[in-house]
Amino acid sequence: MSDEIKNAANPEMQDDLGFSIVGNDAISSEKIIAPRYSYWRSVFRVFFRKKGNIILIALFVILILSAIFVPMICKYDPTENVTNAQYYNKSPKFMMKEFGVCFKWLLGSGQSGNSITYNIFAGARMSLLLAIICATINMTIGIIIGAIWGFSKRLDAILIPIFNIIANVPYILIVAVLIYIIGSGFWSLVFAMTITQWLGVAFFFRTQVMIIRDREYSLASKCLGTPINRIISKNILPFLTSVIVTLLATEVPSYISLETYMSFIGIGLSAQVPSLGRMISEAQTAFITYPWEFWPPVLYAALLTIILYLLGQNLADATDPKTHM
Repeated sequence: MSDEIKNAANPEMQDDLGFSIVGNDAISSEKIIAPRYSYWRSVFRVFFRKKGNIILIALFVILILSAIFVPMICKYDPTENVTNAQYYNKSPKFMMKEFGVCFKWLLGSGQSGNSITYNIFAGARMSLLLAIICATINMTIGIIIGAIWGFSKRLDAILIPIFNIIANVPYILIVAVLIYIIGSGFWSLVFAMTITQWLGVAFFFRTQVMIIRDREYSLASKCLGTPINRIISKNILPFLTSVIVTLLATEVPSYISLETYMSFIGIGLSAQVPSLGRMISEAQTAFITYPWEFWPPVLYAALLTIILYLLGQNLADATDPKTHM
């Protein structure tokens, strides 16, 4: 019997090179062995592939938790030493000598003898709360209106002239005028910062939707009679996940910076509401004489903004399916 007949009769038989003959099964050849693809699992796999993101998340969690819980545990009182001028503008060394080594006087005292440490965390909580509320309002309204705007010619004819007018007016001027009209305060600032800003987000998404709506799968869904709202929710918005995350990555830090700037020039939150911007504004004239009053809130605001931006950009990269290969 020849070698070919022996090999055919015994598929497991190996030749001199160590190879074995495998049978030809038509059913098995149609099966594709590959791991199941999960979008969000791939997102987190790509995101945590960068070890620096773990450090950024740890720092971000520390800053957030401290801004939330420190003011709850350590009540900030800006007038606790207002009647005692000997504690005004004192260094950490002086305050530690007077009151002992403690967390409260770790950064010294402010212009009215208040605790700078407690003031920073109370101001950070207010700045974060304001930024999250404004970003949520603007992103929600902007994405919904922008998705509809990209399909509706009637809405396009109404909103385009409005957008062109508002876009040519400085945003700071709009916020400042509204604050002077309705008065200062937390919700007044939220209203002033969101009344027109959502329009820019909506215009951005309108452009993105117009790019995607004419692609083959969207046209096929439309020809099959799929409702517009389902095309938007199933075909378009999932495709724009990375774009949404990218925009959100810039929205939250921008509102922190904007609140800091508005409070810095004196038209932000009221004097009774602690904020990082107000701390910086009050200490700007003495940042050389009393540096412990100026630099800690500046560094805290800068660190928080940079971490948020970097995390957002890295998450936006991870949500792009092109990076999942």
